[in-house]
Amino acid sequence: MASTSRRALRLLSLLGSGRQWPRHELATALGVSERTVRRDIDTLRRLDYPVTTVHGPGGGYRLGMRHTLPPLVFDHDQALAIAVALQTAPGTVLGLGDDAARALVTLEQAAPAALRAALGSVRLTRLHNPWEFLAPPIDPAALTVVGAAARHRHVLVIEALRADGSRPGPGEEDFRPGRRVEPHHLVVWAGRWYLVNYDLEDRQWRVLRVERFRPRPTTQCFDPRALPGDDPARFVMTSHDRGDTPATWPCTGSARLDLPAGIVARWAPGGSVVEHLDDDHCRLTLGAWSWAGVAGLLATFDTGLTDLHPPELVRACRRLADRWATLADTGEGPGPPP
Repeated sequence: MASTSRRALRLLSLLGSGRQWPRHELATALGVSERTVRRDIDTLRRLDYPVTTVHGPGGGYRLGMRHTLPPLVFDHDQALAIAVALQTAPGTVLGLGDDAARALVTLEQAAPAALRAALGSVRLTRLHNPWEFLAPPIDPAALTVVGAAARHRHVLVIEALRADGSRPGPGEEDFRPGRRVEPHHLVVWAGRWYLVNYDLEDRQWRVLRVERFRPRPTTQCFDPRALPGDDPARFVMTSHDRGDTPATWPCTGSARLDLPAGIVARWAPGGSVVEHLDDDHCRLTLGAWSWAGVAGLLATFDTGLTDLHPPELVRACRRLADRWATLADTGEGPGPPP
């Protein structure tokens, strides 16, 4: 009986995802026969859950529309996934750490005893990774406005902010009037929130850092457009003009690379800046713990480098070149495989 009850909860959880499930997929997910799935569906219906049967070749089962599930209908694996996610969520949103901790306490308090014990066993210590290049956390209110506009397809008016979060006033040199954009996708990459949008002023697709503008909602609707390449993540990663600023490092340098900006932007570390020069060249600005580290990162692009700045970076490249040349002259290094 206990096994049947757990399986029914698991079935309810699957149906609660909102999608339509063919019977054979439910059977596979639950590890039972299709006949058992039919019996469990009948069990849920006797408990007044409106499970609808969809007939035809593409048919199956789905939970009735506008039905509210009981609170905390999670199976063991789902609850553990939530607990881990709450403890490992990066601090890219202001105050998210405290909210995540409170949410984890709420989850534990509402969970059954057996599940509560399992959640209590998952206690993580999150270490700062110096290569995470985290940006300053953004305002959750701004994120809510942008996310709602993207979901409901409402035009946004965006007002550019300075790197310190202030808004230039009219008459100041860096003041830019608000622009109307269609927000299509929110993408998180390298600890930064980006908005993929269609700019209605100049009729172009753009990528914007969410913390670099102030959003003002409107009620004007728009129809979805086909994104170039049809992949929001790739569009963000290959866009060089996405409003990035160099991360804070002890050593920061730049070089002219014999590669297009789109290629370098795809593979450059988060927290670096790629400037388009022409179709075949760009300038990359990035940082590291040492000048040798900056030089090593530049070397990973395996292309011509010119116009290096500052002089400390040039000297580091020469030192590394001398070391590598010595290795090549002496023949030292790993031999051929046995």
